[in-house]
Amino acid sequence: MTSTSTATTSDAANEAAADAPNIITDIMPVETIRGLLPHRYPFALVDRIIEQVPGKSATGIKNVTVNEPHFQGHFPEKPLMPGVLIIEALAQVGGIIVTQIPDLPKGLFVFAGIDKVRFRRPVVPGDQIILKAELLSIKRKRFGKVNGEAFVDGKLVAGGELMFSLMDN
Repeated sequence: MTSTSTATTSDAANEAAADAPNIITDIMPVETIRGLLPHRYPFALVDRIIEQVPGKSATGIKNVTVNEPHFQGHFPEKPLMPGVLIIEALAQVGGIIVTQIPDLPKGLFVFAGIDKVRFRRPVVPGDQIILKAELLSIKRKRFGKVNGEAFVDGKLVAGGELMFSLMDN
């Protein structure tokens, strides 16, 4: 990837890239994401990374469709994306950040906790969630904390702090 922007990135991303040359605005497609994260259907919840500062922050997209299996039961007459899946999508964007830190050991990083999480608006089929995550800390190369925020149409739908830990083999 290069630090040049593409025609498919937003004007805001291009302006941010001009202000901070470390921001990469090339799109990371789902095939690349699959190479970095272990998640697979039905838990692969990030469709694309549209911006990142490797090892520090990332912005991803989740396209919400009525064909997703959780909508069969949540709720059949009024489909709402479960909040836990919105948080999981944020954690996966956080996982992209962690994979970009060169001196961390390889292995499976899993949830260790969540703090200050709030759900502010419903997410429904047809929505596109913009998932923003920023690394807050890494301790002993095993424990980390990410701040995550999810937006639909520019409005905050959920956010909070996500902790993770390297799982022992």
